[in-house]
Amino acid sequence: MTGRLLVLVGASVLFLAAGGQGTEQRNRRTVTFHRAQQDVKARQVYSRPKRDTFKSPTFTSCKHPLTLSEHQLLDKTTHETPFHGDDGSSFTLTWVGDGTGVILVLSTISSPLDTIYEGGSSRLYRSADYGKTFHDITHLINNTFIRTEFGISAGPGNSKQVILTADRSALDSPGGVIFTSTDAGLSFKAVQLPFHPDKPITFHFQNPEYLVAISIDGGLWLSQHFGAAWTKLHDGVQSLMWGAGTTLFFSFSPKGTVEADRRGELFLMRTEDMGKTFTTIAHNIFSFGYVGGFLFTSVIETLNSPRVIYVSSDQGERFNRAQLPSASTEQFYSVLDGDEDMIFMHVDNPGDTYFGTMYTSDDSGVLYSKSLERHLFGGNRKSDFTNITSLRGAYLTNVLEEDRRIRSVVTFDRGGEWRLIHKPQNVDCVENTRNCYLHIHGEHSRVNGITAMLPLSNPLAVGLVIAHGSVGDSLSSSRPDVFMSQDGGYTWRGVLRGPHHYSILDSGGLVVAVEAHSGIQVNTIKFSTDEGQCWRVYNFTDQPIFFSGLTSEPGSKTMNISVWGYRPEEDGQPMWVAVTIDFQSLLNRECEDQDYEEWLAHSTEGGDPATDGCVLGYKETFRRLKKLSVCRNGRDYRVSRQQNPCPCTREDYLCDYGYYRHANSSECVRQPDTADHFLEVCPNGKEEELKTSGYRKVPGDRCEGGFTPQRGHTISRNCGKTSPDQNFDTPREKMVLIAVCVGAGVIVLVAVSIAVYSVMRMSYGNRMPVYRFSALLLQADDRCVATDSDSIASSNGTGVNTDSDDDLIE
Repeated sequence: MTGRLLVLVGASVLFLAAGGQGTEQRNRRTVTFHRAQQDVKARQVYSRPKRDTFKSPTFTSCKHPLTLSEHQLLDKTTHETPFHGDDGSSFTLTWVGDGTGVILVLSTISSPLDTIYEGGSSRLYRSADYGKTFHDITHLINNTFIRTEFGISAGPGNSKQVILTADRSALDSPGGVIFTSTDAGLSFKAVQLPFHPDKPITFHFQNPEYLVAISIDGGLWLSQHFGAAWTKLHDGVQSLMWGAGTTLFFSFSPKGTVEADRRGELFLMRTEDMGKTFTTIAHNIFSFGYVGGFLFTSVIETLNSPRVIYVSSDQGERFNRAQLPSASTEQFYSVLDGDEDMIFMHVDNPGDTYFGTMYTSDDSGVLYSKSLERHLFGGNRKSDFTNITSLRGAYLTNVLEEDRRIRSVVTFDRGGEWRLIHKPQNVDCVENTRNCYLHIHGEHSRVNGITAMLPLSNPLAVGLVIAHGSVGDSLSSSRPDVFMSQDGGYTWRGVLRGPHHYSILDSGGLVVAVEAHSGIQVNTIKFSTDEGQCWRVYNFTDQPIFFSGLTSEPGSKTMNISVWGYRPEEDGQPMWVAVTIDFQSLLNRECEDQDYEEWLAHSTEGGDPATDGCVLGYKETFRRLKKLSVCRNGRDYRVSRQQNPCPCTREDYLCDYGYYRHANSSECVRQPDTADHFLEVCPNGKEEELKTSGYRKVPGDRCEGGFTPQRGHTISRNCGKTSPDQNFDTPREKMVLIAVCVGAGVIVLVAVSIAVYSVMRMSYGNRMPVYRFSALLLQADDRCVATDSDSIASSNGTGVNTDSDDDLIE
């Protein structure tokens, strides 16, 4: 395994294996369907339950079949589109705009030539009615062969901009060809490029007129007019990324070429005026990335030494070394998630162990605490880390136990406490009842062919989570079942037997699923209007198809779902088929006030009214659809919530520099033996005089009133070096880790230098947020145990997934 950094903030392209188990995720604009699939052998040990270890759940006794009239209604709004005479080896489907109903489908047949000289044929189709009908528009691009890899890209948000990138068959020409559209594919304009793109052309996240690209010879190119004209900015460029505003970061080799074994000699550059001026902000970097307003660089400080991470919160003006273990060539870093408050970082364990340690930062992005040990990071260097986007503060992930079993853990307060997942109420464990829990399949299971889909949630479907799982003392390799939670993961219910592909429609008012069969044709779809308590079955075609996947417009507001697949023709060639079902004909009543109810998130039965539902200092009450209401939320639906602050308690605070909590006590008391330790992390690059009372708020906590610690001691400390250009190395003997027990026996391991900087943040004000990403994860054991710094071992529902250490965030 080479040393690189992996950032998981989402994926833009989806690969589905026709006739086999593929993968799907929601809120993605582009989906690619392939007919081929590679088998991957499992590397970890999944448990294989003994016969009758647990009873297969009945899940539902609902008997509510479709009536003849209901079936006829759906038949009228179900549209099947066969792509006759098109035996493309892959179909790439891209949604254009938001609420436009426009889908572009690129069918590609690649010739078996050397990959540098691509060849083949392609056809382009367009639908303007959410996939009900498609029209061949290949003539609009002059029947040009569009490349399979990053051949079609759509602009961000509501943009109607589309770019098609032609193949590279004529490398002796001065440049490649792209086709641009500003009207969601109604028309296209051919543009001759002055270069051959090596990677996808990158849109600016707010203004799709701004495009940047890297050529096959390492040139950095910029267009400010949606590809109409291009300007070369730099040579020897390895990677690029947009920052805040129009700031552009890129790494380059001063030697002009980038070799794999010389990545640690790269420079990091910044331009804030679209290439008019440049600033070198770091030397000797291996990779870099930008997440949640934080700029990360993976730096090799001396030749052949391990890599370390430097972080900047001001667009590269100043850097501080992140307080994390260094990573050797056998390891990698992975930024799992981030926002303006915290960062989630995974550091791989040495060797091919398939696990590592997860850390979380303070609001500087520099100072980290150990969060979760033995965090699974398995096949294809993928993490099972999952943000439950339907409930604030909720996350799922898997750990690899010492006996190689995989177990699932969940947190509801951004990692303040981790716990195993209680078994669903409708699943009975016959044996080993005490260790019977629900375990969720993630990316590692999908890569190993055990499950077809990852856990699914959506911010509009409040509290709703769908996932594959098994019940027992650890994750099982047997055929998984589908489980659903209505409260963000606190409680679960078995809803479907066997693996399925599933999707959330109508902001959670409708859930659809198709059974996942390998090598078996399907013709039915299941749907539920009561969050999985009752499922009804509809035959969507008279001629079954080999299923490839479900796709719907990103965002879950639509009532349309498209089922993709293929069926063999008489000549033996497969024919691709898209069947689009519009459920609005069945759910034709708009929801009214009486169809909704109030729901207090994170509440527990019999909880104290004053504190029930308090997470990170405030409560949230949502207005959401009742389970028994059969109506549609509609495209104008917006999540309605009320937020009320909670009174502060000591549990809303961590202990600051030089303080700790005694066992069974929430009070922070002074630790005398840390009084002479000095601070080597200085965000302002100078000596700071700080005041502390021994407490600092948990990042992101919004409690008010109640417990209010008073400022007390004054601390003055010298600062160390703060630039990745310098040989910054904090001596380990000057770092002391304090075990801070927060709440009910929760561990937070804090370096003594962490607290000083955190106090400064409280005294001098917080940094203005640049972007808001999903909330972060923080882990703690159920015991309070101090540890030495040397013992610290060195992952979407829903941003990018890269190879480890490749551009920190690519």
